[in-house]
Amino acid sequence: MTDEPQPRTARYQRLEEDAGERLDRQWIELLQELRLAQTGTQILFAFLLGIAFTNVFEDADAFTHTVYACTLVASALATGLFLAPVSLHRIVFQRKVRDKMIPIAAKMTVGGLVILIVAISGGLLLVLDVALNRTAAIVIVAVVVAWFVVFWYVLPTWVRRANEAAE
Repeated sequence: MTDEPQPRTARYQRLEEDAGERLDRQWIELLQELRLAQTGTQILFAFLLGIAFTNVFEDADAFTHTVYACTLVASALATGLFLAPVSLHRIVFQRKVRDKMIPIAAKMTVGGLVILIVAISGGLLLVLDVALNRTAAIVIVAVVVAWFVVFWYVLPTWVRRANEAAE
């Protein structure tokens, strides 16, 4: 037995799914991805909501208040985009538009992920600005943003292009 993956075409030939089954599978996969993203985003949002009511926050400078406001809004927007496919599905349910709904929901999810990077980075900056000096906090957050971009966008894009070139 070998650990080498089966050729891509052989795997998909065995599936032999029709268009409806493919759409159902794609929708289920998207929902699984959204469950993961929604949970983390909602926890971050709840954490951020609590910060504004602390004494330490009241004494913070304008930079901290601005970062907080931007982070809170980004977190709300990301949450909205991760929940939008649910609303879309409810409104178009049984209208036979799944072939149109899935690409729209996928774009909402990608948009939510982009905004989630902003929200996570802002939350990290808020905490690191307290723990470290501001310059160090900003540098670390910039490195974290680059890390997210590499692993969430550059690597997947590279894999996608390499796969397209191999086909």
